[in-house]
Amino acid sequence: MRILLITGTQTEDLVRRAARESGHDCVVEVIGEVASFISPGHLIDLIRSSHFDQVIVSGMCTADFSGVEKETGVPVFLGPRHASDLAMILPGVGQIQLSRTIPADDLIAGMKRERALERLAEIEDEADPDFVIRGKKIGGGSRMKVCAEIMDVHRHPDLRSTVAALFIKGADIVDLGFGFDATPEDVRRVFRELEGIDGPLAIDTQDPDLIRPALERVDLILSLQEENIPIIGSAVADAGVAAVVVPGEVGLPANIAAAEACGITCLIADPLLPPAGSGLVRALAGYAAADTDHPLFFGAGNVVELLDADSPGVNGLLAAMAKEVGAAVIFSSEHSDKTRGSVREMHIATMMMALMEGRPYPKDLGIDLFLIKEKRRRQEPPIRYNSLIRPKEEEKKLIYDPCGNFRIGIAEDEIIAEKDGMAIRARDWASIYNEIEARGWISRMDHAAYLGKELYKAELAIRFNRSFEQDGRF
Repeated sequence: MRILLITGTQTEDLVRRAARESGHDCVVEVIGEVASFISPGHLIDLIRSSHFDQVIVSGMCTADFSGVEKETGVPVFLGPRHASDLAMILPGVGQIQLSRTIPADDLIAGMKRERALERLAEIEDEADPDFVIRGKKIGGGSRMKVCAEIMDVHRHPDLRSTVAALFIKGADIVDLGFGFDATPEDVRRVFRELEGIDGPLAIDTQDPDLIRPALERVDLILSLQEENIPIIGSAVADAGVAAVVVPGEVGLPANIAAAEACGITCLIADPLLPPAGSGLVRALAGYAAADTDHPLFFGAGNVVELLDADSPGVNGLLAAMAKEVGAAVIFSSEHSDKTRGSVREMHIATMMMALMEGRPYPKDLGIDLFLIKEKRRRQEPPIRYNSLIRPKEEEKKLIYDPCGNFRIGIAEDEIIAEKDGMAIRARDWASIYNEIEARGWISRMDHAAYLGKELYKAELAIRFNRSFEQDGRF
């Protein structure tokens, strides 16, 4: 296959190296400093200079090359946006169908993710679970299920919306925590409020008086031990509800045996996971040595909450630990600002762990938890210039835009720009800025630059679950 590769002087060396190592007959044409500026007419001239089976232009190109294809009969595809990624994509040309509209790096990433999701569906379909909780397979080779906790649900101002949101974020089970001041009537009221929500629900209490009224609807009890099993165990068994068993004072094996004696068949064993610094490693060893045929419960939530570190990496590592010890259910929570997003992160982490079957490491899976850092830093060539201007570090006098000023904020994962009582809301900064410009609500270049900066800062705050302050640092 003879391929015409279009590049610029800035990326020529990278493209020529990728061409040499690709295994294809490649012709590299340097069209100027920046490859993405090539015009359709220029491309037609280059194609007519020789025979080519296809052309790959920069993924940064925005020109319409459909007329080029009609006139020359040679297909024109978008390569990656960054020349440093060409070496990964070019060897697969012929097996991979490149796109005329989607940059190759996005296309390949999308294909890998699509295949990963297909494989996850296959894994779940093929799994032979220990048991099923309201349609969710538990254990037996199925993906680890995420149990997301809400504390003090009997005092929650908008419980139904919060439960629904957790299921959307990736929770497989939502755990309803009742405080010590809760009453049986509080439990009944909470489950009435959640009537019609079809996902698996758990109740988080060891009080038999609170467990009993929940048995008509609840799918999982957290938790049973030697003090409540004699009182409520038979009722749990009669209701056909699953239960998590904890060690208590007599130990996990004894409490599991007691629960089994009551007739409870769907049991999950929880050896208990303390926070880092309080016996985490020792507890992991206990998980690995747990002598039980029942699925294991892995309480990752407390570890994340009690560690001042960014949650995505911590959740990923804890999910990997849970996978190694054979856990079937992993517990997550979002009780603090620093753990917002943990349920989604843990869901992604469990997907990664399911996809690593047959692999030595959970990497190159098509799904990842990168939010800030990159897997590979692109080594693009430096920008060349002939002269340099260092701006003066002096405060510029503020001149207000005659069109007026904007108040910018975020709410419900949307950016809000308000002026004179009129607000524009959107998820991305560009949509808001374009609307402001289209309405003629801006007249000064310095104000336009300021708005672009603040609106994009607001978008970043939403993307990374950060607070936003207009004119403040991100």
